[in-house]
Amino acid sequence: MTQAVVVVLAAGRGARFAGERAGHGHKLEQPFGASTVLGTTLAHAMQSGLPVVVVVTEPLLAHATSLLAARDIVVLPEMGDPASSAPLGMGYSIASGVSVRPNARGWLVLPGDMPMVQPATLRSVATALAQHPVVYAQHQGRRGHPVAFASELYSELATLSGDEGARRLIARYPAHGEEVPDRGVLLDLDTEADLHHLRAAHALLAAAVAT
Repeated sequence: MTQAVVVVLAAGRGARFAGERAGHGHKLEQPFGASTVLGTTLAHAMQSGLPVVVVVTEPLLAHATSLLAARDIVVLPEMGDPASSAPLGMGYSIASGVSVRPNARGWLVLPGDMPMVQPATLRSVATALAQHPVVYAQHQGRRGHPVAFASELYSELATLSGDEGARRLIARYPAHGEEVPDRGVLLDLDTEADLHHLRAAHALLAAAVAT
């Protein structure tokens, strides 16, 4: 088996953000630091040293292609696409990402709208998979992302569908919370206010690193 793989989920519509920012593009394409929201999330994933796969829909394909090799990109139909009979949703996105790396030691599921998750956090969660079937990052006792699954859960992950994601697997198997000093595991982007908050947090972290 290879290393654990980071599966970045970027196939959602971001409907709440789109409603607030009509005509301003997908939330994952918003400027963030020196890149974009998705670009920063992927950069941190790649800096972890773990293999990375990103799951996108057609509107984000060009953006994803500018960041990763084509072999590491999974393209899904958009929700509501009448040409697709696939049971789309977060579960299907996870299954699609996991299925292209079936021989991995495990899979770390990371939403694409979490650009503050640090490379060291991903490495810590991946390391903990050696001892636990399910691992999630937590900060000060609060559960966050990524959530990781060991290789023995492949058959169940590969058949997920719908919007439930992997919650039933987390409930079924012993899950370990890996405590990390990374507040980014709790910070995602749903609204324009979230974007401003994430940008401020990113600026503070960059300033702290610079000093």
